[in-house]
Amino acid sequence: MTKPKLTYFDFPSSRGEECRLALHIAGIDFEDVRINFQSWPDMKAQTPYGSLPILELPGKPVLAHSNAILVMIGRKHGLHPADDFEAALHEGMMQHVEELRGVVGPTIRMGEAEKKTAREGMVKDFLPAWAQATEKNIPGGPFFAGAKLSVVDLKLHMAVRWFVGGKVDHIPATIFAAYPKLMAVYEAVLDHAGVKSWNAKAA
Repeated sequence: MTKPKLTYFDFPSSRGEECRLALHIAGIDFEDVRINFQSWPDMKAQTPYGSLPILELPGKPVLAHSNAILVMIGRKHGLHPADDFEAALHEGMMQHVEELRGVVGPTIRMGEAEKKTAREGMVKDFLPAWAQATEKNIPGGPFFAGAKLSVVDLKLHMAVRWFVGGKVDHIPATIFAAYPKLMAVYEAVLDHAGVKSWNAKAA
């Protein structure tokens, strides 16, 4: 291996895409390995925790979990705070995004009636509460920490992008429209030159 290798499923969303974006914005030449769901069962046991994404670096053990990957990239390439306390604030928000995924994600595998009931309940309770907590804990603008993009912004962006396209059944695309700080992060990331170049490349 001569360059980093990131492995995730073959779609431009969620944990894998935020890691791809971080690597691209950091200017890292990496191997973008995309697998299909059919090959995943055979590969799962070979990963550290039975999950993706994973990042392989020359001469290092395999690194797993998107937050760990993002923080490592961010620290090395100026996309994560050097100050320990500021870094912890960012990492707390990153964990908050994972909690959102942990609640909504399992509904993907539900039957239609069960999914509808679960997601309509989230629209009433969980999602507004999650967004309110997010909004009050974004100290800066337009990015989380002000004028400079950090890896936490990529994670928040991907979380919002999951819903704004209107493709999550039973959850309105406008679910986060009433939260201006959160939506400002989403828009600022979308408008970032590095993100635009990645999206153009993927189109």
